[in-house]
Amino acid sequence: MNTKSFLKPFHLICFLGVVLTFGSCSSARKIRNQNIQQVVETAKSFHGTPYRYGGVNRSGMDCSALVYLSFSSVGVTLPRTTDEQSKVGKKVSKRKLRQGDVVFFATGKRRRKVTHAGIVTQRTGGGIQFIHASTSLGVTEDNVFSSYWSRRFIRGRRVF
Repeated sequence: MNTKSFLKPFHLICFLGVVLTFGSCSSARKIRNQNIQQVVETAKSFHGTPYRYGGVNRSGMDCSALVYLSFSSVGVTLPRTTDEQSKVGKKVSKRKLRQGDVVFFATGKRRRKVTHAGIVTQRTGGGIQFIHASTSLGVTEDNVFSSYWSRRFIRGRRVF
């Protein structure tokens, strides 16, 4: 076998490997984006559900249940509590948050203890909207940069 006849199949295999590798990145990104969209749509389907500590259904739920149920809609099993959820995924700064990221806040007396969670629904010119289960309003959306939430923000996490 001469060198030229050996190199042609070798180059073809390398070329196909590169195409398959980069093609799979594109399809993986598409699946990830579809999953993020599904998580957000599931969370929004609970809009108006009343708050109930420990609740896990449409008759009442808490913030960690909203996060838990929304991610389970795409087969991602997160811990049930806000504190444990805040340890899953990659840390994301407030300014780099994007749709599908989980945001965590300290709403209790201890300033650095995570006690509340929500899911980023969209970035807008006016800030970053997130959906959460509020004790007073039930499942609702707010702006991360509002005076109330901005002061209580602890961290963001990217699950996907």
